[in-house]
Amino acid sequence: MIRHRPFGSGHPYSVDTEQRWPVDPVAGAPLTLGARATPDVVDVDAELVITQPTGETTEQRMPLTRVARTSRGQSIDGGHLASAQARLARSAGGWAVTFDAPPAGSVVRYRLAGRTAERAVLQRTRWFDTRTSAWTTAPDAVVATAGRSRVVPGSVSVLTDGERVRRVRFALPLATGEHVTGFGERFDVLDHRGTTLDSVVFEQYKSQGAERKTYLPMPFAHVVGGEGWGFHVRTSRRAWFDVGASDPDAILVEVETDAAAGETAVTVACYDGTPTAVLDAFLDEVGRPEELPDWVFRLWASGNEWNTQAEVMRQVDLHREHDVPVGSVVIEAWSDERTFAAFRDARYEPTEDGAPHRLADFEFPPDGAWPDPKGMVDELHARDIRLHLWQIPLLKARPHPTGQAKADALAAAREGVLIREPDARGELHPYRNRGWWFPLSAMPDLTDERAAQWWTEKRRYLVDEVGIDGFKTDGGEHAWGRELVYLDGTSGAEGNNRFPVAYAKAYGDLLRSAGKAPVTFSRAGFTGSQAHGAFWAGDENSTWDAFRWSMFAGLSAAVSGILYWGWDIAGFSGPLPTPELYLRATAASTFVPIMQYHSEFNHHRAPSRDRTPWNLAEQTGDDSVIDVFRSFAQLRERLVPYLAQEAAESIRTSAPLMRPVYFDHPGLETAWTHPLQWLLGRDLFVSPVVVEGESEHETALPPGDWVDAWTGEPQAGGQLVRAAVPLDRIPVYVRAAARPELRAIFAAVA
Repeated sequence: MIRHRPFGSGHPYSVDTEQRWPVDPVAGAPLTLGARATPDVVDVDAELVITQPTGETTEQRMPLTRVARTSRGQSIDGGHLASAQARLARSAGGWAVTFDAPPAGSVVRYRLAGRTAERAVLQRTRWFDTRTSAWTTAPDAVVATAGRSRVVPGSVSVLTDGERVRRVRFALPLATGEHVTGFGERFDVLDHRGTTLDSVVFEQYKSQGAERKTYLPMPFAHVVGGEGWGFHVRTSRRAWFDVGASDPDAILVEVETDAAAGETAVTVACYDGTPTAVLDAFLDEVGRPEELPDWVFRLWASGNEWNTQAEVMRQVDLHREHDVPVGSVVIEAWSDERTFAAFRDARYEPTEDGAPHRLADFEFPPDGAWPDPKGMVDELHARDIRLHLWQIPLLKARPHPTGQAKADALAAAREGVLIREPDARGELHPYRNRGWWFPLSAMPDLTDERAAQWWTEKRRYLVDEVGIDGFKTDGGEHAWGRELVYLDGTSGAEGNNRFPVAYAKAYGDLLRSAGKAPVTFSRAGFTGSQAHGAFWAGDENSTWDAFRWSMFAGLSAAVSGILYWGWDIAGFSGPLPTPELYLRATAASTFVPIMQYHSEFNHHRAPSRDRTPWNLAEQTGDDSVIDVFRSFAQLRERLVPYLAQEAAESIRTSAPLMRPVYFDHPGLETAWTHPLQWLLGRDLFVSPVVVEGESEHETALPPGDWVDAWTGEPQAGGQLVRAAVPLDRIPVYVRAAARPELRAIFAAVA
């Protein structure tokens, strides 16, 4: 057997063995045709028919040579599954040929043929057609602008085959001393000047800062330090940004498109003013956060091994025993992980038509994992704790679905609510997830209102009858490939980045329809996510690097309009953090919009890797962990009214709740020399300890009159301040003019 997929898997950072590369051939540049074949294939040829714009046609045959197999970036991103690396060893079966693409406008028609040792043709692929393109200068009008145009005159060029424009390039000015920030949630730096990056939703499982990939990109940025402005490339397609790396005086932008030659290919909105004015204009365009209830600012707690009702309640009891206030519990491992809608080991009759169940349809075994879900929720509510359940937007295919999972898969196909992709004959069939996690699963098209309602109605009983308060909307990154087709006809090139936005919206709409606040907790998103719930920074190890990366992520998300943001305190994966890392991270998390801890599933092996303070104290032998964690959790509880008030003010003014210093002081140099500091609302300034072993910490205070939150000592702003930082302290300063009750909150702890 021989296989060729022109577009490959759609992995944005890896070229697959069996694909064409580049997907859109560039005249005169190398063009590779790849294939996979079974072991009995001993040679592979490419049969080509090339028709040039002049009408001249040539036919030729080219042999392919053996190459090592790669797929879906296994050697690059690692993936979730332990089997990912094992697949790398399967290097046999890869074939490729590379040649120079013919002149622009040529049609390249090709198929691949494989032969066995007996020289008989074993199989041929179908014929594939592609047109070659070339980069050419284009009129400035190809890039439309909204607001004051800042596109550098004469900088526009397009990649075109003469009929369609595949990509467009242009430049924006970058003056000496200007800093460029934003681009959604970014883990590596605050100022991107001198770097390159792109905007595509991607699941980078850990090490996001090192790999410079993100779950939550946006083609939006602030340009700070000069006259003050910002820009938004109005597209959901992939875009690339060279921020002064190639040309120190320019931001070079490249955008995928599919426009008719000679027409507008992309629109760029430019906004003038302060960072707050820029963000305000951007949010006017893409949607604003809405005010969520005060309880979202209380401590969130979870662990993937809290996978029974008894364990959830045991952990809740331990919070009470240790006097650690908790406001929300997230249960990840609650469902059968086949339907993601039924509690594990619940007994019920499948609905063959895929119709939703009600609570009365389920029997919960008394000796099962979840003997009384509603009773558990009622008890949590009686303790003033909200409950959130984990979700994945997939219909699993492995193991082969049975029961309700099978009925749902058949119903989804029958009802036409799935994202689709073309098969080898060009016919559409349900898309199968190409990522590591839940491979081959089908995906409901949650960008479509009817499909979204079909999907969320299966979860309505959880909200209406069980009484849950929100959903952890995980795994919004599974749509890969530009050839995907959404129900409105949108291609994957346009729709894939939009999917996680629609995913959170669909669950928010379900909660809202039940009279509840639309509290979703997502890691993936894109432009428009600002209006849909809360976010966390995704999966990370318990390291100091990951701590710093997460702080950059929170600040860059905030300046891109994400109001409700948090992270897994000290990381959720790998060996337990040291007490020092755990408590420094806890201190920082006390002063970000969402404070939460979480831990990865470790198969209940001993010693436990739960990130609860009591487990960390037990495993490390350091009992002070509980005392210090308690003090910060109690401080956080007292800060809830302030945080709620400042969140409302942020929504009113567009100034981020968690905002870097440059937002208020764009010309202040220490905003860049000390980037991991922030204002929390109008009256708190936070400078966390993010370096191991630091006993004395330097804070670059912004202008104004401040008071040390712990000592009450006045501090004049605009200077560097050094202070001792024991593990139960984080440098925090209160604006001198703030209400006395805010300062009193810290006095109670001190």
